[in-house]
Amino acid sequence: MATQDAAVLLAQRLAGNDKKTRDRALRKLRNYLRVRSACETGGFTEEEFIKIWKGLFYCMWMQDKPLLQEALAHSMSQLVHTLHTKQSQNIFLRTFWQTLNREWNGIDRLRLDKFYTLMRLVLRESVDLLKKAEWEESCVQEFLVLLDEEILRGSTLGVQLHVIDIYLEEVAKVGSAELTAEMNLKLIEPFCKIVAKCKNSSFLQAVTSGIFQTILEQAPFAIEDLMKEVGSNPEGKGSTKDGGSAGEESEEEQSEEKESPEEDNEDIGPVLQFDYQAVADRLFALGSRKNTPTRNRKAAYALVKKFRDLAEGIFPSDDFPEEVSTDEDDDDFSSWLFRRRMKRAQENGTYGEYMGVCWGGGGRSPYKVE
Repeated sequence: MATQDAAVLLAQRLAGNDKKTRDRALRKLRNYLRVRSACETGGFTEEEFIKIWKGLFYCMWMQDKPLLQEALAHSMSQLVHTLHTKQSQNIFLRTFWQTLNREWNGIDRLRLDKFYTLMRLVLRESVDLLKKAEWEESCVQEFLVLLDEEILRGSTLGVQLHVIDIYLEEVAKVGSAELTAEMNLKLIEPFCKIVAKCKNSSFLQAVTSGIFQTILEQAPFAIEDLMKEVGSNPEGKGSTKDGGSAGEESEEEQSEEKESPEEDNEDIGPVLQFDYQAVADRLFALGSRKNTPTRNRKAAYALVKKFRDLAEGIFPSDDFPEEVSTDEDDDDFSSWLFRRRMKRAQENGTYGEYMGVCWGGGGRSPYKVE
């Protein structure tokens, strides 16, 4: 009973009108979560976390000024790391998405941005927990179950669309340097199943565009990133194809760099590496099932063709469907970068080397591509 009272009291203070009271309550909540979860009998119930998250939700609701909102969202997302057990962390994250879903329709247009930021940071810290667990299979599976049950199937459309829009970006920010293509395929498994099962055509289009078309668009960036890591010339680290040193660039190459300095600034951040044939095979396996609806089968097969083409070195055309995105300002710039990187990969002939590299273990090793 006492613990229930503590959760209610903290929630009330978190939702208070006075900023100093809210800040003090957030500090007390952080200490409360840390101390209680460290006790042997310190497990939290779902009911307690629902009360706490309701207080945190209205704490964010009351916060004005963008910089303070971002700082508050960061502090809230970090609370999951104060919990000492995986069970408590899982319940804490589940009740966050449940709270957001329950309160979402009441959020006015002017307050949406700060809750978008909170969603992004909570998702990032959820992936960071997987990283700290060294991507243990049971932890990854638990994360994917939560993603499927609380967001992709159990949430409102606004929440779902934003998560779809930021999912690959946030996973890449945390784990792009160490995630293998095999693990990345597991991390998009819930979206593969949506392509094969979803009856809502708008949601199906959002997943197709926000996840799979994004992977296709990021292919040239993934190629360049991997080539930079392993070196496009396996014969020697500091040498060029003609035997010269890396510092001895031709005048023509130097002049090209000077003429196009904006290329050096092209950066969309870290991207995930995928085995495109494996993605195609998984989508085909799901799409070819007897109980797959015709509309879903067509959507799956359309993606299968694009991924198989990409696996064979045939780059996708530039006729992508309109994206369902909450970051509309990025669309034109990303499309321009995509076309530029595709052209560069074709001209440099780096795609064959990319598909001849296996993403596994701690290093990179070549494998045969038939």
